[in-house]
Amino acid sequence: MFGSLFRRNASQKLSALLLIFGFIWGLVLLRYTYQHPRHQNSVELREQILELSKRYVRALAEENQNAVDGPHGVSMAGYADLKRTIAILLDDILQRLGKLENKVDYMITSSLTNNTNSTNSNPVSAASNKQMNVQEFSTLCGLTSIDGFPHCEAKIKWMNEMWKSEPCYASYGVNGTVCSFIVYLSEVENFCPMLPVRINEIAEYDALKPKAKVVSSLGGLLEILAAREELTWIKLRIERMKENWIADMKALAKKQNLENRPKRKILLHLGLLTKESGFKIVENVFKGGPLGELVQWSDLIASLYFLGHNLILSTSINELKGHLSILTGNKGGCPIRGPRLLDLIYIDIVGLKQLQTVLGASFTHYRCLLRVLDSFGTEPEFNHAEYAKKKNHGSPWGKLNLIPKQFYNMFPHTPDNSFLGFVVEQHLNRSNTTLLNKIQRTNKALVYGKLADYWKVFVGLGFPYEGPAPLEAIANGCIFLNPNFNPPKSRKNTNFFQGKPTFRELSSQHPYAEVYIGKPHVWTVDIDNPSDVKEAMNQIMELKVDPYLPYEFTSEGMLERLNVFIEKQDFCHQREIWPPLTALTVKMAKPSQSCVEVCQREQLICEPAFFYHLNKEVELKRYGIFCNSSKTESDLYLPAFNLQNQMCLFQSDYLLFSCAGSHEHYNRICPCRDYIKGQVAICQDCLKREAHN
Repeated sequence: MFGSLFRRNASQKLSALLLIFGFIWGLVLLRYTYQHPRHQNSVELREQILELSKRYVRALAEENQNAVDGPHGVSMAGYADLKRTIAILLDDILQRLGKLENKVDYMITSSLTNNTNSTNSNPVSAASNKQMNVQEFSTLCGLTSIDGFPHCEAKIKWMNEMWKSEPCYASYGVNGTVCSFIVYLSEVENFCPMLPVRINEIAEYDALKPKAKVVSSLGGLLEILAAREELTWIKLRIERMKENWIADMKALAKKQNLENRPKRKILLHLGLLTKESGFKIVENVFKGGPLGELVQWSDLIASLYFLGHNLILSTSINELKGHLSILTGNKGGCPIRGPRLLDLIYIDIVGLKQLQTVLGASFTHYRCLLRVLDSFGTEPEFNHAEYAKKKNHGSPWGKLNLIPKQFYNMFPHTPDNSFLGFVVEQHLNRSNTTLLNKIQRTNKALVYGKLADYWKVFVGLGFPYEGPAPLEAIANGCIFLNPNFNPPKSRKNTNFFQGKPTFRELSSQHPYAEVYIGKPHVWTVDIDNPSDVKEAMNQIMELKVDPYLPYEFTSEGMLERLNVFIEKQDFCHQREIWPPLTALTVKMAKPSQSCVEVCQREQLICEPAFFYHLNKEVELKRYGIFCNSSKTESDLYLPAFNLQNQMCLFQSDYLLFSCAGSHEHYNRICPCRDYIKGQVAICQDCLKREAHN
């Protein structure tokens, strides 16, 4: 029925929409009348529904009258306006319908509770839950587990005592039952998993959303960027690379099924470009200032645009306040439904601090929408505020209490985070790479340095760490001489890393190039040893290499990866395990060994999403791990196994799941996964359902 609606002409669309509209409101009235015909507020509720119906019909009729162009159709301008109006009104209808249904449910349940002679006859009512067992009552509601939601149980108990403290809770259907608490805490505040029946209902709602259509030109985006002086550098980069973007978007659309994707409303707040940040990046962007972050923002914006999503750009705090005014307008103690107003928020660390200030107490209700651009990574022990304070981990960038996968890195160096990446610019494109064969090489070198700070100890070697320049050189036919670090550089011995929220150790200037590319394109040497450098240079002079660029750093690779993240990463409701469990391989580490090391040794990647699955005794048995006893703690090395007494140790705080943690006495239980060569962020089974048949 709904599918055929959008294949009709404008007049038929309006008629069909009104038919659906009447059918929806009719169901509400019928449901209320059938289930509770004598409630004292029924007349008032009916009048409210009917009045809304009249207003919507009147608005649609007026819009239709303005849009109709003769007896056979509508003008193009009118047709576009009508489509927008219908979409807005339909979304408003659905939101108001949800609120009215919540009120109906509240009235029905309250009446049933009042008419019950025994307080124990309703097993999920607040009256019988003074000493509640949350797991038991959750099961009665249809929720089999609250694993992966560490605060769910405490929040349910709090709601049990305090649900009457704010009148706005009732408007969301909170009525004193554990089931209503779970619905609220899963769909409004995101502290609990969703009930299966509600997942199906939301899936049906999502099916009505507009679909994202891939874009085949850059005209619209370049026009938007041209109007903003602070985005000039980003505009020039995207425009310079537009041929590759367009070609790769078409190639990906042929390779994978990109139909039926919901069109997301996405806010992008570039905190580093705000005047309030004090960075002066806009003023110095063409004077040798740092560009790594701008490269990533540029490629993110282009990718989201080509994938067909609705983008909202923000580069000032006032602009951010304007975009979020609708989120902060409620005066009650509970929030409005943020995820229906925004689907995703891409932001950097500086912008995140600004967002917290703008949203105040409401920030917690939108944290699950965040995707934080974070160049060097944020490990769980710095992200977890209480744990970082306990361990005295000083860092201005940590203590955010996000799910670690919400941090998006430039390189796949921290499996606890997500690898967003960027696109390496190739000056020799597909059509002229054959010119390399005609170029006569001379024994000359290019020394590269943007600022005076780069010209102190080693000329063009050793710094900056993990920048895009080496990959650009390799992509254009050069060989990269990569200095190794012995001992490795980290916050323990290098000033540059002391403020970073990670204990990651860099074995060289560019660990990605060292591990994932290697010879003949990358030669990692000890630059303090002249004989090693001379030997490497002698071998390099005999080589002839072609340009090489890993697929994950092409525009097609980034489009593929970002699209999968948008469709599959769900930190609000976590409707399914992703990556799929078919990718899981369980390994046991030796004492003092991290899961990063164990998985990498097996040519695999540690996948923190699987920790939830392995954090149960019944699941460990499937992998040949049998527990004589068990206990639950909170630390970075869990889940783990004590070989001496066959004791299993499980994680109680899910924000502390960490691929990086280790313990000198316990064997870590490690969730590893496979990956696509050249696309390490995606497992081999992750794209099967996305591909064309």
